[in-house]
Amino acid sequence: MTFWTLTQGTQSIGKTERALERQIRSYLKGINIFGSPKIRWTAETSLPELRSGAEAILQEALGKGAMENGGARTLRIRQVLLFVLLGVSQAGSEPERFSVAEEMQSGSLVGNLAKNLGLEVGELFSRGARVVSSDNKHHLQLDLNTGDLLLSEALDREELCGSTEPCVLHFQVLMKNPLQFLQIELQVRDVNDHSPVFLEKEMLLEIPENSPVGSLFLLESAKDLDVGINALKSYTISPNSHFHIKMRVNPDHRIYPELVLDKSLDYEEQSELSLILTALDGGSPPRSGTASVRVVVLDINDNTPEFEQPFYEVKIPENSFQGSLVVTVSARDLDSGKNGEISYTFSHASEDIHKTFEINQKSGEVNLMASLDFETTESYSIIIQATDGGGLFGKSTVRIQVVDVNDNAPEVTVSSITSPIPENSPETVVVVFSIRDRDSGDNGRMFCSIPEDLPFTLKPSGNNYYTLETAGILDRESRAQYNVTITVTDMGTPRLKTEHDITVLVSDVNDNTPTFTQTSYTLFIPENNSPALHIGSVSATDRDAAANAQVTYSLLQPQDPSLPLDSLVSINADNGHLFALRALDFEALQAFEFLVGATDRGSPALSSQALVRVQVLDANDNAPFVLYPLQNGSAPCTELVPRAAEPGYLVSKVVAVDSDSGQNAWLSYQLLKATEPGLFSVWAHNGEVRTARLLSERDAAKHRLLLLVKDNGEPPLSASVTLHVLLVDGFSQPYLPLLEVAAAEAQTDPLTVYLVIALASVSSLFLFSVLAFIAVRLCRRGRAGLVGGCSVPEGHFPGHLVDVTGTGTLSQSYQYEVCLTGGMGTDEFKFLKPIIPNIPPQCPGKEIEGSPTFRNSFGFNIQ
Repeated sequence: MTFWTLTQGTQSIGKTERALERQIRSYLKGINIFGSPKIRWTAETSLPELRSGAEAILQEALGKGAMENGGARTLRIRQVLLFVLLGVSQAGSEPERFSVAEEMQSGSLVGNLAKNLGLEVGELFSRGARVVSSDNKHHLQLDLNTGDLLLSEALDREELCGSTEPCVLHFQVLMKNPLQFLQIELQVRDVNDHSPVFLEKEMLLEIPENSPVGSLFLLESAKDLDVGINALKSYTISPNSHFHIKMRVNPDHRIYPELVLDKSLDYEEQSELSLILTALDGGSPPRSGTASVRVVVLDINDNTPEFEQPFYEVKIPENSFQGSLVVTVSARDLDSGKNGEISYTFSHASEDIHKTFEINQKSGEVNLMASLDFETTESYSIIIQATDGGGLFGKSTVRIQVVDVNDNAPEVTVSSITSPIPENSPETVVVVFSIRDRDSGDNGRMFCSIPEDLPFTLKPSGNNYYTLETAGILDRESRAQYNVTITVTDMGTPRLKTEHDITVLVSDVNDNTPTFTQTSYTLFIPENNSPALHIGSVSATDRDAAANAQVTYSLLQPQDPSLPLDSLVSINADNGHLFALRALDFEALQAFEFLVGATDRGSPALSSQALVRVQVLDANDNAPFVLYPLQNGSAPCTELVPRAAEPGYLVSKVVAVDSDSGQNAWLSYQLLKATEPGLFSVWAHNGEVRTARLLSERDAAKHRLLLLVKDNGEPPLSASVTLHVLLVDGFSQPYLPLLEVAAAEAQTDPLTVYLVIALASVSSLFLFSVLAFIAVRLCRRGRAGLVGGCSVPEGHFPGHLVDVTGTGTLSQSYQYEVCLTGGMGTDEFKFLKPIIPNIPPQCPGKEIEGSPTFRNSFGFNIQ
């Protein structure tokens, strides 16, 4: 196989040959021929030799490519071969040249090919002209209608030609009929679209501090893809007092920067310099690129350690864990080697600091060894010493500020408390207290509150003092005690709170009058009571307290000024017990009323009053008193009873009264003794003495009845009465023996005689009047069977002649029948026969209604 070698040193070949060389090299690269043969091309190589050698190599590559890659590679190799041969054959002809700036848009006009070639526009179309290139890239396109040569795409000069200048692209115009190839050269002009770029963005220079002025230090150069005037032109350095820049041009015409020392370096003054190197191109406007130049000054051992900060201030939460990193101090020594090695220690630290903190001698880390408490120690000041290997040292102060966390609940301190407080006193200061939180910041900010349902309010007084005041008027009677919970909450996270309980007592003010349990009281007291008898009590309550609720009782003047209240009752001023001062007599005073006052002991005192009614209860202290017949020691009254009286004949009526009332005045009558038992009987309820059977001639003319009048009291009281009864054959016969006896008895007592005479006169007059009245009535009526044919006057017998009222006696009405009967030879008067149920009257149809209080001439009641 033949080996060819291509070199770039061809001087005898013209410009056309160089272009051809580039095309051949490009085409051969495209078919990868340079992988095996080596083409040697010297100055003496002629174009025919170049063409014949290229043909042989291409045919060898064609055969190999056909076997390896098939038809596609064969076609490509044939095209390359054709272009090479054509190019070599046309190397002697002068190509058409066009120029275009890079980065122009697709479709931009490059030139008019027909005009440059002297052809007609239609000729290009008729001959089938088209533009081809050796790299098979269609950078240009031909408009056959106009002959304009246009850009198919934007061209990048740096991509097409790199740093080669000028950048020329070779094309061929292929025309058929007849076959002709025309050479076209397109020069791509450079535009300033690239800035200078340093391959290293940071350059490091180590310069001893004793380097002499004028020393040169080579720097890295920048690269600029642009060419010509747009290529790299100059370098500048950032302003400084130590260096300036100097440019050096190498034989390949590349510019390199050099750093020149203008001023001596001092490691202790400035151990390192940072400079900015700027590269500028020649474009308009120029583009630039920068790189940093770090100049490190090499030191000698002539400096002590120095801390980065002469004073460190650190904040650490008080709840930090043991072993936590507090701060890392750092010192530097401008020296190097052993003289620059630094160790850290505490200097003049107290025992408390040694217990709380420790320092790493190598790294300078300060760690926590014990728990912190902001409320105990808010900050620590530690002097740290940095010592180098040569014994030189430096010092720095670390101030550790303990940061408060919310680990303390608020505190409440009561300065004064007023309890109890008087009711009805608005805006009274109850409690003065202060609050404190040992934390700080928001952790120490607090606010107070109390329950909203209490009649109190909180008012701040400054310096964390508060007052608890009443919001309105308090009423002890409604509520005498308040439990006030003062809640103090801080603003920390999480929030802490403290509750303080205060008991507020409300003192009493005399604002309530005593109130009786009843508006009126009714008390009962039996008569004949013992003096100082407790008859009852009144009670009043006062809603106030203490002395304001202590009630005293007193008697008030009664409405009736004639009532001797002071002699009747008294009251215990302390408990309201009422006492009777003397024995009361129901018959003299049955009831009385008075007022009782209740007054508290407040100031001013308040009072109220209640009505008390005392009712005297009757006691059985009065025995029955017999009104008839009189029992005064005078001549006894004799009742006349005709012997013809039938059983049940009303002989007389014992009239008695009792000063008592109720059942004590209920009287009952009883026959204790009679001259002839069984002849007379007495009605127990009304005292009527009646015959119990028919009278006979054998019955004695004179009878003495002993009657007992008894009340219904407990124990019962009684009185006895003696009744004299005289049995007569008729009311017309003389009763001289009785008068003689009466006269004889009257001699011993003149008063009795007078009474008997008066009674007899009145009785006679009364009897006569009754007889006359009855006779007239009987005569008027003219009833058959009546003697003498007398008519009895119409009408009722006059009643209510005497009205005797009492409390328990003579309370019933009676009806009596009065009629005249005959048939016994003498006229008889049937006297006052009562109408009793189931007993037919002696004279039917003849009734006289009488008043229960009717009294006959003998002094007893007629019913």
